[in-house]
Parts: sequence; structure tokens; C-alpha cells
Amino acid sequence: MLAALERRMCRSLLLSSLAVPCLLAAQNVSAQTESKDAAAASDEIIDYVIVTGSQVSLPPDYAGGQVARGGRVGLFGNLDVMDTPFNSTNYTAEFMRNLQARSVADVVQSDPGVRVARGFGNFQELYVVRGFPVYSDDMGYNGLYGLLPRQYVAAEFLERVEVFRGANSFLNGAAPGGSGVGGSFNLVPKRAPDADLNRMTLGYENDGHGYAAADFARRFGGDDSFGIRANAVRRDGEMAIEDQKRQLSMFSLGVDYRGERARFSADFGYQDHNIDAPRPSVTPSATAIPRAPDSTKNYAQNWTFSSEKDFFGVARGEFDITDNIDVWAALGIRDSEEHNALANPTFSPTAALPNRITTYLFENYREDFVFTGDTGVRFKFDTGPVGHRVSISASFFDLDSKNAYVMALPTTSIVSDLINPIQAPLPAGTFFGGVLSNPRTTTETKTSSFAVADTLAFADERLLVTLGARLQVMEQHTFNYNTGAENCVTPPRAGATPICGYDEDTVTPIGAIVFKIADQFSLYGNYAEGLLQGTQVPTTVSTPNGVVTPINGGVTLDPFKSTQYEVGAKYDGGTLGATLALFRVNQPTAILAGNIVRDDGEQLNQGIELSWYGQALDSLRVLGGVTFLDAEYRKTQFGVNEGHTVIGVPDVQANVGVDWDVPGLNGLSVDGRLVYTSEQEANAANTLSIPSWTRLDLGARYALELSEKTLTFRARVDNVTGKDYWSSVGGSAGSNYLVLGSPRTFVVSASLDF
Repeated sequence: MLAALERRMCRSLLLSSLAVPCLLAAQNVSAQTESKDAAAASDEIIDYVIVTGSQVSLPPDYAGGQVARGGRVGLFGNLDVMDTPFNSTNYTAEFMRNLQARSVADVVQSDPGVRVARGFGNFQELYVVRGFPVYSDDMGYNGLYGLLPRQYVAAEFLERVEVFRGANSFLNGAAPGGSGVGGSFNLVPKRAPDADLNRMTLGYENDGHGYAAADFARRFGGDDSFGIRANAVRRDGEMAIEDQKRQLSMFSLGVDYRGERARFSADFGYQDHNIDAPRPSVTPSATAIPRAPDSTKNYAQNWTFSSEKDFFGVARGEFDITDNIDVWAALGIRDSEEHNALANPTFSPTAALPNRITTYLFENYREDFVFTGDTGVRFKFDTGPVGHRVSISASFFDLDSKNAYVMALPTTSIVSDLINPIQAPLPAGTFFGGVLSNPRTTTETKTSSFAVADTLAFADERLLVTLGARLQVMEQHTFNYNTGAENCVTPPRAGATPICGYDEDTVTPIGAIVFKIADQFSLYGNYAEGLLQGTQVPTTVSTPNGVVTPINGGVTLDPFKSTQYEVGAKYDGGTLGATLALFRVNQPTAILAGNIVRDDGEQLNQGIELSWYGQALDSLRVLGGVTFLDAEYRKTQFGVNEGHTVIGVPDVQANVGVDWDVPGLNGLSVDGRLVYTSEQEANAANTLSIPSWTRLDLGARYALELSEKTLTFRARVDNVTGKDYWSSVGGSAGSNYLVLGSPRTFVVSASLDF
């Protein structure tokens, strides 16, 4: 496997050959041409302080301002990247602002370890990390799951986007939405900076999409210990995709306190997001992938829409009881509603209609209420020459989800054309699940956990060893849409009693090590596990020899445990940083073995990640990397498709990003981002696939000082070449729907800081 990855690396580094080697060369040239005083600058690293393990205080920005020096590592709080035995990247508000990011997807498009996909049957932004999905439901907000809007999160809410790569059920607890085997995201709310902030922004996106934003912050009290920050945004109008309109209103309010021993933050957000005629995903036929149509065209039915309103909040505080003991606690809520009318097409060509698609109405309404929190204590002590940092944490999550739907059966499907769409009238619903105007509770999800870990420090903290375990309890109950009665299954055996719901517990361990071989270099390794709710065994299973009745039909299997082994190296030169990681992650799947269903199936993902970031020269910032993946079905039911590549997982992902201050033109900067994704399989048999694609994005900004005011103009073109391409396959496990890449998109804005 590693030999194959090395061959792919040699080929694919052509994409990034101008990156790391040239950056190091540029650094050497710079050192040779600058004065002796400047040549010593690498030894004059700006002082910075990371409150190790803090649940509230944020690590400072790294050189260049695009990423931070560290981020949240689950119950361990915020850690410096070099002290973290995992691979992570933490994107800053400055980076998001210069990117003119609209959502989280725009930010992580810059990450070589992440690709953006879409949820099943809706318009949820979904992220693929190490070949496994991370649902937006399962992103953290200031360290807590389930608080953010499920389908779209406006970038204006955020101070940081923290991307964690790897299994993390010990660090964060099991993700309640059932994803996160390959990684996790933590989104940090905005904080009041040290200086007063008054910022107004106006912008425009083709074709006729307007943007206005206000951002204000103040600090006050002794030592400016209290802070408050308020944001408001409105987006409205038609977008680069024909007839697709978006309206977004958001407001956020954050307060914080930073005292000598106590630190606190509370953040509240409201988002109202609507899309009219959103361009849907396309499911390919069993034998053919359609040619990617013009990326500006829209094959949505004009009566479709997606609407979501969310109110959410989180409060988090910590207190240093002594210099060696601190405690923390956090609570969060989300109250949301979604209403969608969808018509996602299936490619079904005929000789007469080679671009034929069929679709049908599916309308749904959903109300969610989430209540979640965590608490913990951390204390430090020494046993002889060995230092200890012990962390103990408990957490809970509670979701009540009300749902209803109406659909027109596929037998009354609408026939259209992918290239030349045909509009049809809104069909009448023929099949109902509950009442849209008064949905019943259909799902209750509860999780709770207790974790303990000890980080042992040896040799003046050059060697850090972490050991720990988390007891996780997972509970879920589902209810009938129409009657509200709990769904129960009676196993197909004599005298069996009905099984209602799911209530299981398991222990998730962790082992990790960091060895700082020099001030600038560290090596790390970890063993970690991912945790997913077990599958409910069906009462019958179709096989090549007929239908089998499993003896454990109706039973829900124990939680599935994914295992991860990872080793890596990190470099921090003060102005340039890099991480190299090798990993192996497996995920069990349920398969029939004889007349019983077990978790004996396996998907195995292994690969190599290389990333770099920082300031290569005084005027040049860099961000990029490459990921090589080998994802395959290892153990499958009846051996079907065994050894095949997993749907939607590319072999190679590469990003090269640069941001350059133009010499001689004070205040003018230009940036570019090249994104490459290799071929993706579109079915488990590997007989269908979408081609590789490369996208070029360019931007520029000009900051003008006007008597103690700063006026910043920004312009950006995404997909400069106007490439038409399928950007992703699936996202939801086992699905193979296609998402068309965004068209060439122009964005301009002007911000006044006063």
C-alpha cells in the first residue's frame, strides 16, 4: 500500500512542486540577501502565550495570520500544535475575511485533508475527512456538539474553524449524528479584540446577490477584562446559478470575561437561511454517469426550496482554584426548524432522451431542540521527575427531533432533461408521514460520557505520554410519524419479546505520545478509536441463494468501534510550519455470516498527509498540502466488491495557496488557490467514476488608510476557468449521488473600519 502511495505521491507532487521546496529555497534566498540583523530574525520569534488546556482562552495566530498556533483538542482544551499528538489545522478570522468566505465550506476548501460534499437528499454542507464523512450536525461549537445550524453555517459567526483529522471519540465523545470517524470540526465564536472594532461591509456576488454586514466590539472594565461583540449580516438575491436565489439573515452576540483566575464566554446566534430553486444532487443510473452540464445552469424544479431557522447559544467558563487545579463547565442549546420541498433527480437515459432525468416531490418539516453540556477538572502534580496533567470530564447530549413529510410516489415521477430542464407543476402529495404543520417527535437521542486521562511529562516536557479512557452511553428511540408510538421490532424467534430503542455503553481508550527532538521538530504517534451507533439487524436478508432470516433479526448490534493508528512529524520554524502524518483507520460494517449478522465487515482507509503554512517571506504567505488515500472495502458480505475502492474517496487531494503583498504598492495584496481532486468511484463495483478536477481561485485586496480609518476593497473569482465538473460523489454512507461544481463566481466587497 505504501509503495503505491509513494508512486502516487511522485506523480502528484507535480501539482505542488512549487510549494514546499520552493518555499524553503525562498527562505534561504531571503536569508542570504537580507542584512545581518534581519538574518538573525529567525531567532527573534515574537513571544506568545498559550494557556495550556484552557477551555476559553484562544491560542494566538501563527506567522502570516492564516492559521493559529493551536486549537481545541477535546477535553484537553486548547493546546499548541507542537504539543498535540494529532494532526490539526486552525483557520483564523483574518483568513476567512480575506477569502470572503460565506460559509464553513468556503474555508475548508483550502484544506488538503478535507473535501466538501452534500447531505443525502438535502442541501446540508457535509465534509469528508480521511475518506469518512463529518455531518454538519456533528460539528462542535465552542466544544459542544449539535448546537449549530444543521445545513449551513455562515462564516460571519466564527473566530476560528478548527479542523481535527482522525478518530476522536475519546477526545470529544461519540458524535450524536453518527459520523466523525475520520475527523471533527470545532467552530469558535467571535471574540472582542483588544482594540475597539467598528466595521461595516457592503458586497456583491454575481448575478445580483447583495451583501451587507456590521461588526462591532468593545472591551471595558479593569484591564479590559470584559468584552462584547455583535455581528449582523444580510445576503439576498440571485446567485451565479440561474434562477437560484438565496436569502440569509444572521445575528450574533458574544460576551467574555478574562480575569486572573476566571475566564468566561457566552455566545448566542440566530440564522435564517433560505434557498429558492436550489440546484439538487443527481443520482447516476446503474450503468452511466451523465456528462457534467454547464455549471451555470439549474435543473431544479422552480417550486423547490430549502428553509432553515436556528437560535443557538453556548456558555463556557473556567476557574483556577489554585495554580495547579482548574475546573470548567459549559452548557448549550439549539432551537431550530427546517422546511424543504425537494425534487432530486435520477439519471435515467433512453435512446431517444440521452439526458433524461426523473424526479418526484419530497417535502419535509423538522423541529429540533438540543440541550447539551460538559464539565471537568484538571490538576497538575509531580511524582519525582515525572509531571502529570490529569483531566477528568463528564458530558451529556439530549436531542428531541420532530418530523413530518409528504411525498408524491415515484410512480408519478416528473420527467425532465439534465441539459435542457423542463419545468413541471407542483404535484399533489400522495403519501404522508405525520402532519407538516404539527409534527410529532420521531427521534430522541441521548448520549452521556465520563472520561479520564493523564498526560505524563518526562525529560523537562520533551516527552509527553497520554493515556486515558472514556465510558460512553448511547441511547436512541424512534417513534411512528403518524401515531407517535415507539417503533419496536420483534425478533423472528419463538417467545421473543419486542425490542424498542437502543441503549448501549462502551469504553473508548486512547494512547498518544509526543517527542520533541528539538525546539523546531517533534514526532508524535497515537492509537485512537471512533464510535458509531450499532446497526439494527433486519428481520430478513436477501442473498444470492434466496432470503435468509437472521437469528438475531431486530437486535441492534453493539456500537461499532473504528481503530486508528497514526504516526507523524511536525516542524515549527517560527515563520513556517509543516506536518507529515501517516495513518490507518478501519470501520466495521454489518454483514451476514451464516444465519447471524455480525460486525465482521470492514472498510479500511490508510494514507499520507503533508501540509504546510506560514510566512515564507515578509510579503508572502503560504498554505497548502497534499493527501494520498487508499480506501477500500476489505471484508464484505459474500465477498462482493471486496478490495474495491470506496465510493467518493479520491486517491489524491492537493491544495496550493499563496497570498502576496505586491511590492511598491503599499496595501495591495493578491492571492491564489489551486485545488486538485483525483478520480472518484461512483459505485461499489467500481464500474462508474467521475473524472479528476482542478479548480483555480484568485483574489485581491487593497487597504487604504483614511485619517485613522481603513477602507479595504476585496475582489475574488472562484473557478476562474469556468470549469464544468462533478465535484463529489455521495457523502452519506453507501450513496453515490453527484454534486455539480460551482460556476465561475465573482465576489466584491468594501469594508470600512472606523
